[in-house]
Amino acid sequence: MTATTERLEHCDIPVSGMTCAACSARVQRALERTPGVSAANVNLMTNQATVDFDAALVATESLVEVIRQAGYGAEAPGAQLAPDELLTAQDAARSQEIATLQWKVVVSGIAAVLAMGFMLVPTGWSMQLVNIILLGISLPVVFWAGRHFYTRAWAGFRHHSADMSTLIAVGTGSAFVFSVAMTLAGGWFTARGLEPHVYYEAVVWIIALVLVGNLLEAKAKGRTSQAIRKLLGLRPTTARVVRAGAEVEIPLSELTVGDILIVRPGEKIPADGAVIDGTSNVDESMLTGEPLPVDKGPGDAVVGATLNRHGALKVQVTATGGDTVLSHIVRLVQQAQGTKAPIQQLADRVSAVFVPVILCVAIATFVIWFDFGPGPWYVHALAAAVTVLVIACPCAMGLAVPTAVMVATGRGAERGVLFKGGDVLQRASELDVVVLDKTGTVTEGRPTVTDIFTRGEGEAELLRLAASLERLSEHPLAEAFVRAAHDKDLPLSEPRRFEVRAGQGVVGEVDERSLAVGNASLMQAEGIETSPMDHRAEALGTDGKTAVFVSLDGALAGVLAIADPIKRTSKAAVADLHRLGLEVVMLTGDARRTAESVARETGIDRIIAEVLPDEKLDVIHRLQQEGKVVAMVGDGLNDAPALAQADVGVAIGTGTDVAIEAGGVTLMRGDLAGVPEALGLARRTLRVIRQNLFWAFIYNVIGVPIAAGVLYPAFGLLLTPTIAGAAMAASSVSVVSNSLRLRTA
Repeated sequence: MTATTERLEHCDIPVSGMTCAACSARVQRALERTPGVSAANVNLMTNQATVDFDAALVATESLVEVIRQAGYGAEAPGAQLAPDELLTAQDAARSQEIATLQWKVVVSGIAAVLAMGFMLVPTGWSMQLVNIILLGISLPVVFWAGRHFYTRAWAGFRHHSADMSTLIAVGTGSAFVFSVAMTLAGGWFTARGLEPHVYYEAVVWIIALVLVGNLLEAKAKGRTSQAIRKLLGLRPTTARVVRAGAEVEIPLSELTVGDILIVRPGEKIPADGAVIDGTSNVDESMLTGEPLPVDKGPGDAVVGATLNRHGALKVQVTATGGDTVLSHIVRLVQQAQGTKAPIQQLADRVSAVFVPVILCVAIATFVIWFDFGPGPWYVHALAAAVTVLVIACPCAMGLAVPTAVMVATGRGAERGVLFKGGDVLQRASELDVVVLDKTGTVTEGRPTVTDIFTRGEGEAELLRLAASLERLSEHPLAEAFVRAAHDKDLPLSEPRRFEVRAGQGVVGEVDERSLAVGNASLMQAEGIETSPMDHRAEALGTDGKTAVFVSLDGALAGVLAIADPIKRTSKAAVADLHRLGLEVVMLTGDARRTAESVARETGIDRIIAEVLPDEKLDVIHRLQQEGKVVAMVGDGLNDAPALAQADVGVAIGTGTDVAIEAGGVTLMRGDLAGVPEALGLARRTLRVIRQNLFWAFIYNVIGVPIAAGVLYPAFGLLLTPTIAGAAMAASSVSVVSNSLRLRTA
């Protein structure tokens, strides 16, 4: 790592005043051109610039000034805020923006109605007097309500760039200046045969309609982060803790690591912690999307904001504030909302050249109408040029992608699916193959006693004796015996004799009975005849289960089957993936016979068995070489290389293990049910993005020529600047509204 890289710092700068993709692109270009800045990303939806810079070459104050010189508001980044504090600050800024816009809309709306009224006054009024009144009405709209359009356009001109504000400023500014000239020097025009004609009402109406569109967009963008607010709102405001031997209620902000919480039935758990006393079941649906409650007892981890259903719990706090699982989820969602999907590059490229092209089209429109249009030629020429400028505002293109990404990532978080960015959402919608790790993904990941076959001895007694002997063993299969006995509340005895036979099993004495627990090789060594149960062992092996023989007092007593059980949701999840048209492949290091058994039961298309952990990456690479877009689903541990190699890595986590960084998607629930849900949401999101871009493009493809007057020769149809302003505002609002449909996806 170089010295320069070591000095790189990162900051998030709040930016105000951006209204379209060209705005954010201008700010981003200005930052990227600043010496010392290595990378910059400006997000239109979150109104934030994320900058990586060399502190030895540029200070954060200079970065803020760069943004201001580009014509936008910027505030110096403060201390790193917790997600809820950051969201509160963003909400406050957006509320202020909405309040200001509301006042501007009211003032410009009243002025527009008055202007229209004075345009319809009786003919007995002096036209010069009417024009002067209209000028007085339009002044506060132009110089206050719409002032920011002109200041930003001027800043863009100085930086050799153009955006939505440029179109609005040039269109309304030219119409306003023309009208003022007609008002103050009408006699000069009349003497030269030109009848004075003013556009005050069009100027006021256009600014009013654009402001209405901006207001609706601001309110709609606020709703896109509703999922985050809902998550943060799940936390209780106070916590009941043990202090000096007594229970006291304190604000959540005063909690510290190590505090002992008292959580009663029906209460939400205030912070992350570990149960030290009591048993209950906890509703973790806010975290995982899974409606079934989870049993909790001493030693189990619990997550803040989850709901304690029945029993009372005593919990020791392990994390508070920004270190909690909930805060981590919110940060991941916010980071995802700040990234761009590859499809947005199309919108960005179009927006970068769109405004200059429209300026050229407007000039050409003016010239054509001026030279070939009907009289009054100057009126039609100006009206057509202004209409082209107004109707072509690229707001809808700038909002098409980020609104959908914001809503989708928020919706995913509500369902226990965390996307790490818009790029992941897009790749997840284009998959051909889903590769599943077996152990811990398709299956539970721990051996379990599934069947017990006996020869006279009771099943419970046989299990109790075997578990009593195996409790001293460290073999993974031994844990299955002990766990099964505990699940059945069987009392275990202390072995009087215990001996491990490597590669075979264990022998010993329990309750004055001689036992041997192991494979057929152990039985043969002990002189035990297994033929009465060989058919059972073979059938279990065919089903992918491990047969364990048990002998009592020198005679075969039975066979116990141990297997890694398939998770209850795996079969349905595989079926859902098939309905999405995806090929499902299982990748495992287990024996092929075991893998085939799991594949048969779950409906998996293809298995690749007996693969070592470091070979999984090669398997993913081979599938990609076949031209397939591949997702890898695993537990994020030994699957990390394969998760990173895949086009989309899906890490299955649990309620207390959300920091899996190997994949682009993290499932909070510990099963496969979230995989088709995540991929389905990704597909719906890309479909909405394409719809947004289609309507944004088609709106301009159709609207600009009509505004220029292509229908006038054949049909005598012309758009007025006022109608163009209304259409422009409606297009932006329709794009945001279409994205908001994903909230119910």
